[in-house]
Amino acid sequence: MKTLNDFNFENKKALIRVDFNVPLNDKLEVTDNTRIVSAKPTIIKILEDGGSCILMSHLGRPKGAEEAFSLRNIVNELENVLGVEVKFVDACVGDKAEAAAANLEPGQVLLLENLRFHKEETAGDKAFAEQLSKLGDVYVNDAFGTAHRAHASTTIIAQFFPKAKCFGYLLEQEIESIDKVMKTGEKPVLAILGGAKVSSKITIIENILDKIDHLIIGGGMAFTFVKAKGGKIGNSICEDDKMELALEILKQAEQKNVKVHIPVDVVAADAFSNDANTQVVDINDIPDGWEGVDAGPESRKQFHDVVMQSKTILWNGPLGVFEMESFAKGTIELGNSIAEATKNGAFSLVGGGDSVAAVKQFGFEDKVSYVSTGGGAMLESLEGKKLPGIAAILE
Repeated sequence: MKTLNDFNFENKKALIRVDFNVPLNDKLEVTDNTRIVSAKPTIIKILEDGGSCILMSHLGRPKGAEEAFSLRNIVNELENVLGVEVKFVDACVGDKAEAAAANLEPGQVLLLENLRFHKEETAGDKAFAEQLSKLGDVYVNDAFGTAHRAHASTTIIAQFFPKAKCFGYLLEQEIESIDKVMKTGEKPVLAILGGAKVSSKITIIENILDKIDHLIIGGGMAFTFVKAKGGKIGNSICEDDKMELALEILKQAEQKNVKVHIPVDVVAADAFSNDANTQVVDINDIPDGWEGVDAGPESRKQFHDVVMQSKTILWNGPLGVFEMESFAKGTIELGNSIAEATKNGAFSLVGGGDSVAAVKQFGFEDKVSYVSTGGGAMLESLEGKKLPGIAAILE
């Protein structure tokens, strides 16, 4: 695996695929700079070596060249984070981009315009990738968030740098963190899967059963398992067509000696609203007209015990409707448990949109070992899929 540390970038132009797909407000200002901060160590290493950086990224899903999606809008934030001046060129291929790259001096940073202003980017067009490749001497992929897509700048471009391509620090960390869970993790290994639907997590469950010792199933998906086993779930969310599959998963887990933990009690609400009436009930006996919206106190206690005995922890998906304050307690307490286990030496990886949002919202970012920056890419890694952006560097 070639990484930044295998190269000296002195007098070299590094063409770096970053993931600066950051949220902007109505004034087109960056509202969350996490992805920019995550790319900083890679950029600084190259500048300190005496090289220059040409940064390429996409932003949103523009239909052609739309000002609201121009990467010009993130230049100020990028300069603030890096502490260096950032040059911007309103092109990513062609004479203008090539001239801007050619004029770049060691120690300087150039940001290219949004790659997705060209439909060739998402089409994985080879000629477009070749045009991009003319801008730099070394290709660095540091965009885990797009590693699962075979786009021109994330995958196709690598073939034009047969001897001069590597992973950036962020992508290297992502790969190592997933490997820690999937391959080298100290046992017992625990996976916590939450969220609304079993269907979105089936492939993950099937792929990780051989690698884990404990599986906590929480959130809305738990009710499909409960109903499949004959429980009464009231108005709770359920995928009736996945009940047989749920029983099959439980059977497979038993055969592989994986202990499955499903909530035993829930906070039930009489409406999907923060102000609803609530009661704590047995998960197998939720009254009609009521729905489970969070893990109950006994479940939280049991989950805490499982977390505390685990040495490697993967957390993907919340335990309840954490966006509503009244139903966030299960997710917050789980976060506290994982933070405590991490402090005691466990390795904890958080990934997938909702759990990352919860971790940020409740201040657990610095209390877990690693928070993944790529939702879809993370999930596909856990499903055991080969990510094209990673494969292209390894080839």
